[in-house]
Amino acid sequence: MTVSFIGVRHHSPACARLVRRTIEALRPAYVLIEGPADINGRLGELTLGHDLPVAVFTHYRDDERAHLSWTPFCAYSPEWVALTAGQAAGAQVRFIDLPAWHPAFADRSNRYADAEQRYADVMERLCGAFAVDNVDVLWDHMVEVEPDDELERRLETYFDLVRGEASAGESDTAREAYMAGWVRAAEAEAGDRPVVVVSGGFHRPALKELAANGPTEWPQVPLLPDGAKGGSYLVPYSFRRLDSFTGYQSGMPSPEYYQRLWESGPEGAAAGLTEVVVARLRKRKQYVSTADLIAARTLTEGLARLRGHRVLARTDLLDGLVAALVSDDLEQPLPWTRRGTIVRGTHPVVAAMVAALSGDRVGRLHPDTPAPPLVHDVTAELERLGLDHEGTVTLSLGDDADLARSRVLHRLSVLGIPGVERDSGPAAGDDPTLEERWTLTRDEMRLSALIEAGAHGATLLDAAAAVLGQRTAAAGTDMGRLGGVLFDTALCGCMDLSDEITKVITASVGSASDVAGLGGVLATSLGLWRHDRLLGTARSALLGTVVELCVTRVLWLVEGVRGGPAPADLGRLNALAATRDALVHAAGPLGLDRDVATGVARRISLNAEAPPDLRGGAFGLGWSLGDAADPVRAVRGAAGPHILGDWLAGLFALAREEVLTESGVLTVLDEMVSGFGEEDFLVALPALRQAFEYFPPRERETIAKGLLDLRGLKGSARSLLKGGGDPLLIAEARALEEKVERLLAGEGLS
Repeated sequence: MTVSFIGVRHHSPACARLVRRTIEALRPAYVLIEGPADINGRLGELTLGHDLPVAVFTHYRDDERAHLSWTPFCAYSPEWVALTAGQAAGAQVRFIDLPAWHPAFADRSNRYADAEQRYADVMERLCGAFAVDNVDVLWDHMVEVEPDDELERRLETYFDLVRGEASAGESDTAREAYMAGWVRAAEAEAGDRPVVVVSGGFHRPALKELAANGPTEWPQVPLLPDGAKGGSYLVPYSFRRLDSFTGYQSGMPSPEYYQRLWESGPEGAAAGLTEVVVARLRKRKQYVSTADLIAARTLTEGLARLRGHRVLARTDLLDGLVAALVSDDLEQPLPWTRRGTIVRGTHPVVAAMVAALSGDRVGRLHPDTPAPPLVHDVTAELERLGLDHEGTVTLSLGDDADLARSRVLHRLSVLGIPGVERDSGPAAGDDPTLEERWTLTRDEMRLSALIEAGAHGATLLDAAAAVLGQRTAAAGTDMGRLGGVLFDTALCGCMDLSDEITKVITASVGSASDVAGLGGVLATSLGLWRHDRLLGTARSALLGTVVELCVTRVLWLVEGVRGGPAPADLGRLNALAATRDALVHAAGPLGLDRDVATGVARRISLNAEAPPDLRGGAFGLGWSLGDAADPVRAVRGAAGPHILGDWLAGLFALAREEVLTESGVLTVLDEMVSGFGEEDFLVALPALRQAFEYFPPRERETIAKGLLDLRGLKGSARSLLKGGGDPLLIAEARALEEKVERLLAGEGLS
């Protein structure tokens, strides 16, 4: 009995042809394929009659790690051909690799992504010896455009060389030992009939050696550990996800090219894709003449002959098209001369070529394919709420039925389901907008996204809550991200669903050091806690906890801030303002201690080492909370052109309304500013302008009226707000005039 080991490169048409020929010639008893052994009992699902590409999606979660993985198949994948040709030949077909959730795959999200860093040195030498740019070009040169009659020998030589100079890691060793057990058992069971083993070429030498000796019992398929959750489902896949130019390190870029190479050979692939490139360029209003096409054909064939190719290779086609169609200087190297994604600055014609060879094919599952519970739950929800259509949807959040629709759409958005886009709606917890507009489209990748989202939960509510919990944990002490998660949680109607989220938020806020970020979270949470009966978050226990924690943390952090005169920190002042609002509106229900807050405010306002804006803000905080104070005296204490504007910015940010009702403050301010010389006024003016921007136009008019009254003048207060130019520019001009006059006087020329 003979065991035939075929080492392949994943997604190689030449390797797929070799696999098919071998199976058809040998008609083996067993065909063993590198693939997840835990789906052997469900191989019938793979052959229902899908439109490729498709993939086996696997999800896993335990207390220590979470893992998502894909095992993709397209028509020219050697593994897919082994499956279909094996079944057609009457063989027993088995996948023989460890399940995708196994720790051996912990560092990869795609089973068939070649980890070529293991043998980078030998690849570099081979590329140098053949004068090619990278492993993709080398593979085409050695395999895809060469005759099939010598293919098996060339592959054996190639992979023996690769494995002989590379070291296998622990994960490779574990996988190879497991796969070898399947080979031994199949060999013993087959008797005199052949066995065909199809694996990644890197594993072939080790499998041959390991299969020679050892137990012959069928290996057990590993079960999920106790407490772990996981599963596998078929999902539609796309050529875009297969293409290394878009980030998938499959080892084979340009899947549309290789699909056409598989279907119609190199000449058919070149001709068909040239038409696609030209169509793309003409759609972009770029003229391509018949002469250009003739030149491209001539250059392509000439390059193939020059490179010793008996037929056109992928890079022959691409280089010939570039030479014929691109007359500009290229800012970036051609993408196919290196590995990796398209970079910014790539010539648009070159990008169009790459897109054409990538293709836009998307797989489609047979209707009888099993799907996770989430798919059925979402389908039922969309039908029930009348959202199972394309078009624009306008929702009124004050209507209970529309609110339910809004929550479903937000949950889909949080899960990243394509074809669900919100065009407008409330943007924060205190946003008074009561209407949302959504655009719904039938995206061909929606089913795939829903199946993959099924890893998070069986229902839409559970899945969205799980993702929001993960985002909360990932936000850490980034208060900007945390605020966004909290608002999304409210929009999804997922508040107070998880004690775990509360624990994570408590830890995040308790260790945050970003005062401005904490202020944003506090403002969002307080707005939702106070007002949002529409979204169902008013008086939420989770939001109440967030408000309480943020107030405590902000007060603790600002009391430790030190620093001399500097531009006012508006984010920090906004955090103090949010703290004030919480103390005014939520102190009783949430048990916030106003006395503690006023004590902190008093200490900061009297601390000469604190920044001026923070001292002014602290005074304003105490004043707004009713702490006895002498505002006129406090303003006089902030005298000086370098600190007055910043101090006032803090005061106005926290106690704007109180300032307007205390006429003595404006009186003393008028005295202080009037007493500035030209130079001091110029120094103080930018910060003063920033400070008075806290007053809206109507309140500025009130202040202007007060200034007219102080001087016993009559006139339009509004006209004072309409200066003849930029006040800062006018002040600078006056200072310049004063300097010129001094110089003239010094020279006796005044």
